[in-house]
Amino acid sequence: MTTDAPTAGSAPYGTPETPRVAVRGEARLEFDPEIARIGVSVRARGTDRRTALEDLTRRNNEALTLVKSYGDAVEKLETGSFSINPELTRHGRNERIRAYHGRVTITAELADFTALGELTTRLADLELTTVDGPWWALRPDSPAHGEARRQAVREAVQRAREYAGALGANLAALVELADIGAENAVPYAPRAAPYAMGYGGAPEAAGAAPALDLEPQRQTVYAQVNARFTMTPPVL
Repeated sequence: MTTDAPTAGSAPYGTPETPRVAVRGEARLEFDPEIARIGVSVRARGTDRRTALEDLTRRNNEALTLVKSYGDAVEKLETGSFSINPELTRHGRNERIRAYHGRVTITAELADFTALGELTTRLADLELTTVDGPWWALRPDSPAHGEARRQAVREAVQRAREYAGALGANLAALVELADIGAENAVPYAPRAAPYAMGYGGAPEAAGAAPALDLEPQRQTVYAQVNARFTMTPPVL
């Protein structure tokens, strides 16, 4: 609750007849993830460009075919980048190429976590294939976000009611409700997520690799709001 005179750029203050109380409502809830993403990098190395490209194409097709074989369990499959780079010899005056290195990156998004562990290990079992992930997440339109916002509003109302009650007053009306930073929003920068990585080599023996047991990481959803209320005159 504020009682000082207003300053330039600040919100209007109340009067002795209609005091105002300003509070912040916060919510921090945890939910089970809804989707998981994995990154796959397929590599190849050859003494000439054609050999490197052929090996890279074959391994990329093997990885894509494997991911697509899981059908509806895979909601999204995207190729991120492709590169083929020459490696020069370290000695000698002439620019001689020692080998060519190729790389293709793939991203897969799954909602079926039962298939996730098996797919991850089968991909890691492919030749010269790196697997990053999983990155657990909620969908952008998940009901979890709305629940957190509603909880933040309820917490703001409860906090304001407690302040008013401490003065022997009651809340009268809502004056303003705003997301934190709504007036001066800045772009959201997601934090880097931890990841696990597997690097596959040539198959050593027949048979599928054992499925990796993955425990979904619960997702924390934050919500914050600023709220201003008027209240009845306090009993001082």
